[in-house]
Amino acid sequence: MPLPTELVRDFVNTFDVEAQADELSSPADLALWLRERGLTGPRDRASDDDLHTAHALRDALRAALGRGPAQHERPAEQRRAAERQRLAELPPLPLLVTLGPDGGPRLIPADGGVAGGLARIAAAVVAASWDRLKVCAEETCQWAFIDSSKNRSRSWCSMRVCGNRTKTRAYRARKRGSRRLQGSNTDTV
Repeated sequence: MPLPTELVRDFVNTFDVEAQADELSSPADLALWLRERGLTGPRDRASDDDLHTAHALRDALRAALGRGPAQHERPAEQRRAAERQRLAELPPLPLLVTLGPDGGPRLIPADGGVAGGLARIAAAVVAASWDRLKVCAEETCQWAFIDSSKNRSRSWCSMRVCGNRTKTRAYRARKRGSRRLQGSNTDTV
């Protein structure tokens, strides 16, 4: 099973916003994805309800990870309230609190099968390095990534691609604005 932070990142990235491609487009796709990560057994099958739960969990996590500039336009308390509401609307994923090998508390799925696999992802959210998980600030991308920078200041999944797109767009907007200002000065002479 992947590390919690990587598992959450990979789960969020099962939907590619830019390509509008969904790795979890059917119950069979969901069962295979969970099985390949050791979250379910070889005989576990997913239902339409499981698929709905997976999509709702993924969408709620992507929204909660979205800490880009657009997110900061709303007051912090409003953002947190919206995130709490979205997570509260998720179908229940029963988890149990147990003591791990180190004696510390752990969350484990109360059920097996696909519901248990999804509950493992929910438990991974708690164990993940949440402050390192982010969603790309480029609106057309929204790819989840792990920010490995020392001060946790990365905004884009890739500076070369998404950072460059964003900065080029801002540069062009500034240039258009300065041309309009220059044009308005010549009209008054």
